[in-house]
Amino acid sequence: MLKSALVLAAEETTHNPIIPDISELILGIVAFLILLFILKKYVVPRFEAAYEERAQKIEGGIEKAERAQAEAEEALAKYKAQLHEARTEAAKIRDDARLEAEQIKAELRADAEAESQRIVAQGQAQLQAQKAQIIAELRADMGRNAVELASRIVGESLEDEARRRGTVDRFLAELDTAGAAGGAGK
Repeated sequence: MLKSALVLAAEETTHNPIIPDISELILGIVAFLILLFILKKYVVPRFEAAYEERAQKIEGGIEKAERAQAEAEEALAKYKAQLHEARTEAAKIRDDARLEAEQIKAELRADAEAESQRIVAQGQAQLQAQKAQIIAELRADMGRNAVELASRIVGESLEDEARRRGTVDRFLAELDTAGAAGGAGK
């Protein structure tokens, strides 16, 4: 036992714990190279493929988003153009309606004025007809009254139709000239 304790003590003194044993070092390097080979052969290509696939998905998503953005901007531009066209057309329709309303008002006003003038002319014609009728009735009444007065004054009968007419016409002519002279003096 003493011998084995000495061997162990001797081994411990010769073996440095910081510096590994050569056989362990070679075994570690070989294992590391095998691990490196396995990683490079099998694992790294899978990581690369997954990375490439992920990058393509991201780029595809970005491109898709850019296309969607472009389509949205194009749709917005079309919408704005259509809205502008609709507003322009609405303004045109509104202006046309105003013009049409003004034309209708002018036509109605002209029709009303024409109707008014027709009514006034018809009224004046009726007035003139009534005036002429009244004047004729007054002349007939004045003629009878004049004949009657003249018969009383003259004392002779004016029964004779021709004489009566001549006397009445002369009297009325004198009245007309006297009325015209009096009306011109006013």
